[in-house]
Amino acid sequence: MEGAGITGWIAAEVEHNLVRPIEDFRDPSQEWRRLFSELLGTFFLVLVAAGGGMMGAAFPNTISRTAAVVAPGLMVLAIIMFMGKVSGAHLNPAVSIAFALRRDFPWRRVPGYIAAQLVGATLAALFLRTVIDVSAVHGSNYVASGYSAAAAFGMELILTLGLVSVILGTASGAQNIGIIAALGVGAYIALAGLWGSPISGASMNPARTFAPDLVGGKFTDYWVYVAGPIVGAALAVGVAFLLRGPGGGFSGSRAAQGALFTEATRPDKE
Repeated sequence: MEGAGITGWIAAEVEHNLVRPIEDFRDPSQEWRRLFSELLGTFFLVLVAAGGGMMGAAFPNTISRTAAVVAPGLMVLAIIMFMGKVSGAHLNPAVSIAFALRRDFPWRRVPGYIAAQLVGATLAALFLRTVIDVSAVHGSNYVASGYSAAAAFGMELILTLGLVSVILGTASGAQNIGIIAALGVGAYIALAGLWGSPISGASMNPARTFAPDLVGGKFTDYWVYVAGPIVGAALAVGVAFLLRGPGGGFSGSRAAQGALFTEATRPDKE
């Protein structure tokens, strides 16, 4: 009888952890939490990513290139840890599109996520311009002098391919490593910036570059920072399929959507 009681308790816990989140997710009143999470997370990401260049313009010789490219990686690591389970901590339109392409995230929610990311990024750029009092163009990404937009596009594509591959890989049901994934993602962003930033800035994120361009009023070669990350993200989905097959499973859906309210099939129905 005791064994039956334990089995019943386990079954009840599984039912609560798997079915209740699905029911909660379908409650439209909860979506605002995820959107606010994406807005806030992208705000802090751009605050650091664009802030390095703008602070360097205001205070010359204080912010090195190394510091400017490592700081966003550390910020993403922190953001994933403190709010990743609310929204999945996409912080990047290319990541939202990649999760949707892999069918770990509903397409109908992609526009809302991207809008929240763009708003959060823009608020960060406006805050920086107001406080630091320098043009936001100093915090954006532009093609390096002497290099073509095509070269920068190729750099953004390959860097984003690597970034999204890390994200999809650590969020896969076959290789989910939970919160430790934040270390892999943050480390990759810093590493990519250390060697790839001189040519394109190593944006890997359309929202990150959009905000300072909008606030600074300069969209030179902005297509590079939209097309490069999106194409790179789509290729990463193809790589993930070759490595692991379609989708990231139940745990992949939880990683993409957040663990609080997840719309995904139960493991026994996948």
